[in-house]
Amino acid sequence: MSAHTGGGRRPYRNDRRAEAAAGTRAAILDAALRLFVAHGYAKVTIGDIARKAGTAVPTVYASTGGKSAILTVLINRGVDDPVVERTLEAVRTATDARAAVATMAHGVRLDNERHLDIVQVMITAAAVEEQVEEQLRQVSTAYRQALGVLAERLAVLGALRPGLSTERATDMLWFLLGLPSWRLFVAEHAWSWDETEQWLAEQAIAALVAEPRDG
Repeated sequence: MSAHTGGGRRPYRNDRRAEAAAGTRAAILDAALRLFVAHGYAKVTIGDIARKAGTAVPTVYASTGGKSAILTVLINRGVDDPVVERTLEAVRTATDARAAVATMAHGVRLDNERHLDIVQVMITAAAVEEQVEEQLRQVSTAYRQALGVLAERLAVLGALRPGLSTERATDMLWFLLGLPSWRLFVAEHAWSWDETEQWLAEQAIAALVAEPRDG
C-alpha cells in the first residue's frame, strides 16, 4: 500500500520540481535582460545575474548556461514571436497593396516594440563577442527576408512602381522598416510607436506602390 501511494505522489512531485525549475529559469532570464539593458552586456557577470535573480551561480549555469547562452535564449524570443508568421501569412494573402504595406509595418512594429531592449543589447554585445555578432547578422538576414515577402507580394499584385525590382524594393523596405529605423525614431528621438508606424508605412507606400491607373 505504501509503495503504491508513493508511486502515486511521484508525478506530482515531478510537476512541482518542473514548475520550480521553470520559475527559476524565467527569473534568471528576466534578471539578465534587466542587467544587460542597465549596464551593458560586457559589464554584467554571471554573479550579478545570480544575485539579481535571487539564486546561486551554479544554478544559473545549470538552468540557462553562460552569458552567451542566456543572450541566445533572449534573442530567440524575438525571432520566434508568433506575430512574425501571422504577419507574413497576412501579407502573402493580401489583395490590396497599401493594406499589405500597412500590415507589414504593423507586424514589424509589434515585434520591435516587444523586443527593442534585446535588440539594443544584441547590438552592443556584438561589438565584444563574435558569436553575438554572427547572431545579429542572422537575425538581420531573416528580418530582411521577411520584408522581401512584402516586395514579392507587391510584384505579384502588379503594384510596384515601374522599373522597381523586388530586390531593390526589399532594400528600400529594410531602410524604412528594418531594425535601425525603429531604434532611431523610438529610442533615440522619442517618437511614439504609433507615430513611427504610421510615418514609416506612409513612406513605404509612397516609395514602392505605383499610383492607381485612371479608369
